[in-house]
Amino acid sequence: MTKDIKLTLRTLKINSLKIVIKTLHGLEEVLMKEVELLGGQNIKKRKRAVECEGKLPFLYEANLNLRTALRILVPVYEFTARNETELYNQVKSFDWSQFLDVRQTFAIDNTIFSEYFTHSKYAALKMKDAIADQFREKFDLRPSVDVEKPDILFNLHAYQDKFTISLDSSGRLLNQRGYREPGHQAPLNEVMAAGLLQLAGWNKSIPLVDPMCGTGTIIIEAVLMGLNIPPQINQKEFGFKNWNNFQPMMWNRIRAESQGKIRSAPLMISGGDIDGHAVALAKGALKKLRMGRDVQIRQVAFEDFIPKFQTGMIITNPPYGERIGEEVDSLYKKLGDSFKNNFSDFDAWVLSSNIPALKQLHLKPSEKMALFNGALQVQFCKYNLQEGAYFEEE
Repeated sequence: MTKDIKLTLRTLKINSLKIVIKTLHGLEEVLMKEVELLGGQNIKKRKRAVECEGKLPFLYEANLNLRTALRILVPVYEFTARNETELYNQVKSFDWSQFLDVRQTFAIDNTIFSEYFTHSKYAALKMKDAIADQFREKFDLRPSVDVEKPDILFNLHAYQDKFTISLDSSGRLLNQRGYREPGHQAPLNEVMAAGLLQLAGWNKSIPLVDPMCGTGTIIIEAVLMGLNIPPQINQKEFGFKNWNNFQPMMWNRIRAESQGKIRSAPLMISGGDIDGHAVALAKGALKKLRMGRDVQIRQVAFEDFIPKFQTGMIITNPPYGERIGEEVDSLYKKLGDSFKNNFSDFDAWVLSSNIPALKQLHLKPSEKMALFNGALQVQFCKYNLQEGAYFEEE
């Protein structure tokens, strides 16, 4: 990384931008394919991220359409610093009034891996002080900090003495799709669910079943994929809308074009769960997407779930055992029996962090993938149920 790179407002308006797209561990290659299909250039794999280049229209499209993206950042300033004074002076030397108006609020998200700065919040505090002091000296006023809903969100990243400050074009985590009721957080991250579908090779021509669907995250993400619905179609707020180079006509055109690509087709997707409240939340989310009549989700124990299709794919995320204790082995044993008895011509994909419990399925996986669901390391395992040779002896 070159020292002291500064991106000007003019560059941000007209040139191809360096863009860093954050994702979950294990989904980098899935995201790379999405970025390529969307038109990103010079695509590179990073740790829990993809780096690419694109102009402003691509940035808007990426926020609207990428299914496995968490945040989309535009680096604007890169420099080196080994102590708080150097950090403060470097930040203060950059003209932040190009990107932030004194009447706007701002906040700083940070990721610090450095022997020189062991407290990430302190580094962010020095950056905040430098920006505030610069505005006070220039305008005799300073912008306010709003950590809950800032107009401009900056990202401060450090690896040892190398710092990158970026504008967060998303303004919030993109797994927040807008189809959930306010305050409800699904156990499975929506970005992870979208990634599982793509890792499994599912498409709308393959019948899909989740017999332990919970609040329906896998089912709902499959609906969005199957009908080519942009994952952020229900979201109105993005960080880039508060930038002083925001192009409303360009954004409206891109959004209209994406809406025009939405398909209308029957879907072979169904799910079930024993928890009636979870099923109600799943149905509510589907109704919000106007898909309530197209996808069947019902309250039923997985042992009693009988698929409508003779063949297809199962993708499911059963409990890992953190909350159900000793019952987990029995649950996974019953799940394996259900696969053998009711889904003998299906391929099954199971996500779990409980490796001993997975063995209770008494099935031999044909594929294993290491991922992270939040802070939990998990395995995503494929079982070819139609091939009896894959069954392990009990």
